[in-house]
Amino acid sequence: MNQNGFNLKSSLLKEIDFYLVTDSGLSKNGTLSDVREAVESGCKIVQYREKDKSTKEMVEEASEIKRICSTRAIFLVNDRIDVALAVDADGVHIGQDDMPIETARELLGEDKIIGLSVNDREEAVLAEKLGADYIGLGPIFDTATKKDAGDGIGPLKIREVKDAVKIPVVAIGGINKENCESVIQNGADSLVAISAVICSDDVKRETEYFIDMVRKNKKA
Repeated sequence: MNQNGFNLKSSLLKEIDFYLVTDSGLSKNGTLSDVREAVESGCKIVQYREKDKSTKEMVEEASEIKRICSTRAIFLVNDRIDVALAVDADGVHIGQDDMPIETARELLGEDKIIGLSVNDREEAVLAEKLGADYIGLGPIFDTATKKDAGDGIGPLKIREVKDAVKIPVVAIGGINKENCESVIQNGADSLVAISAVICSDDVKRETEYFIDMVRKNKKA
């Protein structure tokens, strides 16, 4: 990504609302269809999370996702820095038990976006200090989507973390139409609602719902 491209993606990071995370195991219509529908609905950030396919298949799929996202959405790869490098993705999202963020930064370079999963205020502050561009905070509520996610921390914890860091806070874990407003009202810049979107019959409609909800509650 050249400097102009990086500036464009960095500015997009300040505008994110609904954040799509793919899951081929849950998807009704397939990962590429989900990404296409979400980006067409105005989703500005997509994370490709795939645990069951070969590296070759992932590189092929990631290349197509990059093409769909183009300049319209930030395209990140979950965990797999090799795949991100192979397709020149905009960056990666990594967890606490994945490659250390300092090593990821060395491999990817300064002009890539790195998101880091955190569970509390202390991890969030450290993530910012180590150079994360945003944090994924969660699980906010109990979730069945990620087996090792742990118990939900509750939406009130979002405010505590948001007040401690300057980088964007993305809320994730068990978020749906019934509880999503509390997530934004407590300070999250963006949210992930995997099952609520990709398990639906109409990814476009559900994405638009969450984008509208986030924007309305940010203005409130």
